[in-house]
Amino acid sequence: MIDVGEQFPDEHQAAAWLSGAGEEQLAADLAVLNRALHAFRLATADPYLNPVERHQALVARIGYGRGEEVADGLWTDARELVVLGRRQRRSRILHPQARLAALLGGRERPLASEELALRARLDLDHDRRREAALQVLVALDAAIAELVSEPQAAALEERIEELRGQRDPVAHVAQAALEGPLDDAQRQTIEFALGRIEAALRARLVAGS
Repeated sequence: MIDVGEQFPDEHQAAAWLSGAGEEQLAADLAVLNRALHAFRLATADPYLNPVERHQALVARIGYGRGEEVADGLWTDARELVVLGRRQRRSRILHPQARLAALLGGRERPLASEELALRARLDLDHDRRREAALQVLVALDAAIAELVSEPQAAALEERIEELRGQRDPVAHVAQAALEGPLDDAQRQTIEFALGRIEAALRARLVAGS
């Protein structure tokens, strides 16, 4: 990612900037990149073009250089950004692996609402509010219908009722999304409902384990 929005008057100031630059600057640049990728996805009608996230990078570097340098992928100076991950319990590491094996082996069926919720989360995280609102409505309806028919439905009764209670507020915001941009309060409604869908889906896994 090349950012030409701010030019340094001299190398001394560029070096001073680099000494304090870090994940915040990288996140801002990734946001710009992902907006461009999303626009390109729409322009080319390519459904397989996805955003780039920080955790996907094997190596992340931030630096500065002259125009001809960065055009060739070179730097005057740069440094690598290292993320120090928190230690996770072995059970938390193995759980996704165990479920992956169950899904691939056909011992567990995936729910449509899981995929729909993931799509809604992606839209919301990238502040595509209208798309997120419409996606959350579909994910909510799918989650209610699917969880009711699950073997764990009795254990999820409170969760299902909670989701039903979100139906009217979400439908109202989704209708507004068809008419134009959403405000912050409407975004919060969608974010809260999506969080409850995600919580219900997690509870399904716990109840079935």
